[in-house]
Amino acid sequence: MNITLNGKIVFLDKKMMVDELLEVTKAQTPEYVTVQINNEFIDKADFGITPINEGDTVEYLYFMGGGQ
Repeated sequence: MNITLNGKIVFLDKKMMVDELLEVTKAQTPEYVTVQINNEFIDKADFGITPINEGDTVEYLYFMGGGQ
């Protein structure tokens, strides 16, 4: 199954949920990542029940704070 992850084509050997994808792709600081699938934000509570489907476009987004 092919998806686009952060702008790159990635092959997945099986269907998986968002939480599995984060683990398989070794996402940096997965506890802080925001996931968007096909331009829709996925609630962290739904990572374990939201499937990744053939052709999906997935983005890992990291929001950083800072300043004075």
